[in-house]
Amino acid sequence: MKYSASKEDHLKAIFHLQSEQGVVTTNALAEALQTRPASVTDMLKKLKEQKLLLYERYKGFRLNNEGKKVALQIIRKHRLWEYFLVKKLQFGWDEVHEMAEELEHISSKKLVERLDAFLGFPETDPHGDPIPDSQGRFTSPRQLSLAQLPLNKVAEVSGISRQTTEMLELLQHKKIGLGTKLEVRRKFPFDNSLEIKIRNYPPVTISSLVAKNVLVKDEE
Repeated sequence: MKYSASKEDHLKAIFHLQSEQGVVTTNALAEALQTRPASVTDMLKKLKEQKLLLYERYKGFRLNNEGKKVALQIIRKHRLWEYFLVKKLQFGWDEVHEMAEELEHISSKKLVERLDAFLGFPETDPHGDPIPDSQGRFTSPRQLSLAQLPLNKVAEVSGISRQTTEMLELLQHKKIGLGTKLEVRRKFPFDNSLEIKIRNYPPVTISSLVAKNVLVKDEE
């Protein structure tokens, strides 16, 4: 079934919110979509009528299995398009989110499957997020934030949790990207900032906010 872009935006936002919170409230969804709670309430009624939502009285709502399936396919398209834009068209990783927001609403299943094959069936997007396969299956890598990394332990950057343009621009300026190998040299108790060392570059200092949003996997 084909859904409007607005319905798809709501389904995707609910999926992300329930992954963090379990049950989603109208206000939380309105904030995530930067719209009015009344508009969200109207859309939720439509999604419930289409049997994509479960409502828990006095708690909130969440996607049922069918709703999750639809949301995962939207996320799949978004992340494949981001991969294509960065790897094939050489856009910066901080430039592609809004373009992928438009491209994710293309409904042709054949196009998406050919895009996946053309790209070599990538497992993660340019920000380290897993790309669901055609059945909606994906594996979430085991990660910890840079703020949790022990001192003097080399690790590889594997994801960014807060993917705002400003955050990605800052990381690019600090020479931090996916695959960057680094270690934490010092932790400053005053503001929880970190001094980090990247191979072949002098040490740099990053804030605690940045450290919490840079995800790493341990170097074997």
